[in-house]
Amino acid sequence: MIKRLVDLTYRQARRLVIGLVGGTVVLLGVALIVLPGPAFVVIPAGLAILSLEFAWARHFLRKVREGISRGTRSRRLSRYE
Repeated sequence: MIKRLVDLTYRQARRLVIGLVGGTVVLLGVALIVLPGPAFVVIPAGLAILSLEFAWARHFLRKVREGISRGTRSRRLSRYE
């Protein structure tokens, strides 16, 4: 009974900490869009932290990665034309 309670509390605490840290990093990245800084590095890093615990962040991170690879691929192709 106690182990089950401790296990449940650990899972909730882990989810809360990952949510707070990942959310803070994403918000910092959003702020860096208008402030000088590497927003396009910080936002995916925050999503990667959030994706450790949340499926919606995993899905969104996959979309961001696809968009980045599509953009680099088209930029690489246009360079040779």
